[in-house]
Order: sequence, then C-alpha cells, then structure tokens
Amino acid sequence: MIVVTGATGQLGSRIVERLLTRIPASDLGVSVRDAAKASSLTERGVRVRSADFTSPSTLVHAFEGADHVLVISAALRGDEAIRANIAAIDAALAQGARRILYTSHQAASLSSQFAPQRTHAATEGYLQQLGVPFAALRNGFYANTIGYYIDAALQTGCLVLPADGPVSWTAHDDLAEAAALALIDEDAVSGISAPLTARELMTFDDVASILSDITARTIERIVISDDDWKTAAIERGMPTSAADFTLGMFRASRDGEFAVTDPLLETIIGHHPRTARSVLEAIVNSR
Repeated sequence: MIVVTGATGQLGSRIVERLLTRIPASDLGVSVRDAAKASSLTERGVRVRSADFTSPSTLVHAFEGADHVLVISAALRGDEAIRANIAAIDAALAQGARRILYTSHQAASLSSQFAPQRTHAATEGYLQQLGVPFAALRNGFYANTIGYYIDAALQTGCLVLPADGPVSWTAHDDLAEAAALALIDEDAVSGISAPLTARELMTFDDVASILSDITARTIERIVISDDDWKTAAIERGMPTSAADFTLGMFRASRDGEFAVTDPLLETIIGHHPRTARSVLEAIVNSR
C-alpha cells in the first residue's frame, strides 16, 4: 500500500489524483488532519485516516500496512517542522514501511538564507543516516507563490518588492506527477534528487513584463529596500515573523540559491514542464 500524507493540500491532493489513474483505490491510503475534508476519497475507495505529525501516536494507525509512505513536509517552521517530519518518518518505519519519500526543496541547505531550506536539509540528513531506501524530492519553487505578490500590482500597476534573483518557478501539477511516478517506480528517484524544476529562470522583472503582456497594461517593477518593504508589509497587517520569513526568500534568491534548472523533472514526467507564464495567466484569470 502507498500512503500519502497531507492529501488535502495543494500538492498532496494532486498527487493522489495522479495515483488514482495508475493504481486501484484499494492500494492507496491517505493521512490527513481532518478526515471530513477527504470524504470524497473515502467514497472512491481510498483508505482515509486522521493523523497529525505533532501527535506521533496518531500516525501509527495512519501508516498501518504501508509499503511506501510519502511524507509531505510539515507546514511548520524551524525545529518544530524538523521534529514533525522526523516523527512522521519514524512512525512510517515503525509500521513496516520499506521506503520513504519526502518532499524537499531544490535549494535545501543548512546554510540557506531561507528558513525552509534548512528544515529540508536537516530532514534529508536524518533520512540519509537511517540506512533505509528513500527519495528526497527536491521540488522547484512552487510557481503559484508568485500569486501572493501580484494583487497590488494588478490594482496599482506597480510591482513593489525587494531586490530578487532568478528562480526556476515550477508548477504543482508537474511536481505532483513526478511524485506519483516516484511512488510507483522505485527507479525514478533514489536518494536525494537533482532539482525538480521547470526549464526557465525568472525574476520579478520578468513577472512584471509578463503581467504587462497578459493584462495589456504597463506593470512597473519597483525595487525597494528590505527594511522599507518590511515596514510597509507590517503596516498592511503582516506579522513581523511572516515578513522576516518572506525576506529570507528574497535574500536567498539574490544569492542565487534558486538559480538552477535541471532536466530531471522533464525526464520523469515525459513532457515539457508547465511554464511560469501559464501559471501567471491562470492566476490573473482567477482574480
């Protein structure tokens, strides 16, 4: 049996849908915090069990009978996230899983300026020292993240953000397809993967240009200092911790942490990954 955690999230739900086109529903289990949100999966024959990474005892039931477990990284921060990821890995192995997959990130590093990369690196390190078959899927930066930054630009015509660097923005759909295939085919990914990215690098200058083209109006990219951006973000209601977290992404991109592309994703899924432009078009059309 394959068990997928976080199966009602943006990535997990897509992975489940792709698995259901390839394996019987009876061979698939999901671990979710709220089983009610996965009732449609129950109706389709998927085994749905409630569990929470921060309550390890709940994971025993969720991972029962699993051969392969996909641990989608905990939506937490810092040491709390690392502890949660490790708890899920340990519970899966305790229940007899023979292979663990983990959703890491393209720039996982203990020295990254962006906090989640340090969490991913620590989790990868834990997996490596266990001596069991595993795959750490180093996903490209989710392209839909751009959507968090463009609403004001669509209203004002100004994309006002700190200085950034190139990012290989990658679509959830392609990463979900790769994860599903990696769960089914043990040869698809083994150990820590190469970066699973789209083909192009893009800065927020490029985003402004694409938005101008999509909307047929000029969207100007305006660079402001980190401090000025943080002050403005807090004045708009963003918590200080969230502003600092976000600035870590901009600092990391300026240092080139996300300035990498690799053909592995395309090799696994067998077609060109979706472009960031197409993701932007979908975001704009949904506004």
